[in-house]
Amino acid sequence: MALDWTTTVFEVIDMRSFSNLWYWLVLAAIWSTTSHWVLGVPYDMIQRARKNGGIAQEHLETITMINVERILYIGRVSGLWLLGLTSFLLTGLGLLAFAYDVEFAQALFLIAMPMTLVGALSLSTARLIETHNPSGAALHKRLFRHRLYTQIIGMISIFVTAMYGMYVNFSTSPLY
Repeated sequence: MALDWTTTVFEVIDMRSFSNLWYWLVLAAIWSTTSHWVLGVPYDMIQRARKNGGIAQEHLETITMINVERILYIGRVSGLWLLGLTSFLLTGLGLLAFAYDVEFAQALFLIAMPMTLVGALSLSTARLIETHNPSGAALHKRLFRHRLYTQIIGMISIFVTAMYGMYVNFSTSPLY
């Protein structure tokens, strides 16, 4: 008797997204990582610079400017292409998700759409930092505000995903 590996994989891993523990773990990990890395700067580095100042503050300002320049360079060089590609992919994913009722596409869309908003927020914050060139407490405030907005987007996203996931699970349940 030959063992079909695809059958085994699909039996071990539930491929329905919203009833799969792995989906929720990935969702939590994505938002945790996204709120920890503020414009590519680890949050503990921001706290250390605020608390200690000195060399920690210099390192924070240096890494922030490196990441701001990197984000803005990508935006200036390939921003329109990335916008077009992102719009195309999100539209296709949205159509698969909600017009054709593909659950996996719904799950991906509920992760990708809010992450696109975080990307736009990062680009906006990078432009503000480049324009005003804050340092010290002003830089801390700008980075904390960016992190707060990212966390708000994440909380709303997780709430909407959880509600929609429960709706999908209840509507596909044999008891419903």
